[in-house]
Amino acid sequence: MQKFILYIFVFFIGLSAAFSQVPDSVYIKSHYDKLEVSIAMRDGIKLFTSIYTPKDKSKAYPILMQRTCYSVAPYGENKFRRNLGPSPFLMKDGYIFVYQDVRGRWMSEGTFDNMRPNIPGNDRKNKTSTDESSDTWDTIDWLIKNIKGNNARVGQWGISYPGHYTAAGIPDAHPALKASSPQAPISDFFFDDFHHQGAYLQSYTAAFAVFGYQHDKPTNKDWYGDKIGRFYTNPPKDGYDFNLKLGPLKNITEKYHFDNFFWQQIIDHPNYDEFWQKRSILPHLTNVKHAVMTVGGWFDAEDLYGPLNIYKKIENSSSNLNTIVMGPWSHGDWARERGFQQVNHIYFGDSISTFYQREIERKFFNSILKESALPSLPEAYMYDCGLKTWKQFAEWPPKDIPPVKLYFSANGKLSINAPTPAEAVFDYVSNPQKPVPYTSQTEGLVFTPRRFMSDDQREASRRPDVLTFQTEPLTEAVTLAGEIAAKLKVSLSSTDADFVVKIIDVYPDDTPNDTKHNPANIVMAGYQQLIRSEVFRARFRNSFEKPEPFTPNQITDVNFALQDLFHTIKKGHRLMVQIHSTWFPYIDRNPQKYVDNIYKANEEDFVKQTIKVYGSSVVEIGGGEKLKAKIEQKK
Repeated sequence: MQKFILYIFVFFIGLSAAFSQVPDSVYIKSHYDKLEVSIAMRDGIKLFTSIYTPKDKSKAYPILMQRTCYSVAPYGENKFRRNLGPSPFLMKDGYIFVYQDVRGRWMSEGTFDNMRPNIPGNDRKNKTSTDESSDTWDTIDWLIKNIKGNNARVGQWGISYPGHYTAAGIPDAHPALKASSPQAPISDFFFDDFHHQGAYLQSYTAAFAVFGYQHDKPTNKDWYGDKIGRFYTNPPKDGYDFNLKLGPLKNITEKYHFDNFFWQQIIDHPNYDEFWQKRSILPHLTNVKHAVMTVGGWFDAEDLYGPLNIYKKIENSSSNLNTIVMGPWSHGDWARERGFQQVNHIYFGDSISTFYQREIERKFFNSILKESALPSLPEAYMYDCGLKTWKQFAEWPPKDIPPVKLYFSANGKLSINAPTPAEAVFDYVSNPQKPVPYTSQTEGLVFTPRRFMSDDQREASRRPDVLTFQTEPLTEAVTLAGEIAAKLKVSLSSTDADFVVKIIDVYPDDTPNDTKHNPANIVMAGYQQLIRSEVFRARFRNSFEKPEPFTPNQITDVNFALQDLFHTIKKGHRLMVQIHSTWFPYIDRNPQKYVDNIYKANEEDFVKQTIKVYGSSVVEIGGGEKLKAKIEQKK
């Protein structure tokens, strides 16, 4: 049990970098001094801060800072981290590294608030109006004035929740803040992490203990481990079976999270109301004056929405240096180097993370913070996950790659840029008592599934409740790049539904097995590799704030955005699209009978229904036309 709690803590702290490199505390002890201080914010709350300064005092150093809710451990001025900074390259280049526990977490004072709302203007004279931006400002101001040997230039970075704190420190920034790199950043909890477009990620259920309890006072011991234990006393080996037997989400409230403040907030706010709206950082990323490099992974099941939309928001509302990097990684994997990069069964190459750390991230921070110069980096450094190579773009989404429109035809045919008869109808029966698994592999309870993001979809293709369409083998390669819009015309026999749309790369039947990187039982011939997918809770088709039931058997438009894609379907491969309405237990089950609050639905509310998808539906990919902006006006 204790080992399992430790695993949960390490996994969910989101600090890939903290455990990513070979332990190097001997190097750090011999090259850095450590200082621990509590820095007073403008309202008097003190935030615990660990500061590592180079022993070589012959020159001034820039400051690189990470603010986190996951602990700056180890605590004690004679105890050193295993590594410093985003990479070993920057650690050895020489910086003043700063780590800070945010309000209400670990050794810091105050009350913790998930995705604390930004207060525009950051009025430094107001001693009671604080947010993450003001705490970042106050911390930087103290560091510049009190830490000897700094060059008055500051950068910040973080992965996952620390990536959010990096993004939240960008608005109304201190003039000494010159470079920010939000990596896998959470931008909006209704679209990142705990929700995807309003649908609840049931796989996150056990994570609430980490985020839903206040500590009584500053502490270097966890105060929520026993709450995690409620869920994992006897960890099940089959998460699908466990969650199905658990029943409606109301049972989670009664059995596990009855005293969890964050879970209570989730169930009290099932729609995109003011509670969630004011926690989004996106509206505040305007008029940014310092350099920003946003980083993400194409196979990040947690935070793919965040990096893409943070980059686009800054790009559309600021004139600063603004770049984006998207590689073939799962959540945070660019901060660790395992020698080769692989997502589930798909191998992408060797030393990809090292290339990023040395040739992209290092250049970004060193150029700006050490040389006071702009880095020689493109606007967008993007990895083509089909060709398995890096590409550079002057803008993202790219306008020079032709858009693709995918249409559905009889007998499971998928056509490219060739509309099919609008009167065609495709139907399936969706039963929430027998939901479609999100993965072809049996897994226990996992906080954030990683492997399924490139998983084989053959098992789903064989289910009668999954619509599957595919092209003939391509006679020439087709590159899918940029934004994706699913524009479905549907009818339901009941009053509510979810829709999952998947884009899949189907390998030729003569593809050899990858014996070096795959288990012997994996057959790559005919492999149906998931390359992009998204769920949409269709009650939000007209407004995320004001959901609406469907009128049974009435043809209705359901338009929604998938996250961006960059993948070339090679000659000889097929392109496939799947559509279905359950995706369990990654996503919670929609009862399919409209209820005001799914978190409070009863067992009898869950009904099976017939869903029809019409031939006038289309999936649009790319073209640089800001497809998402057209769809997401409903926010």
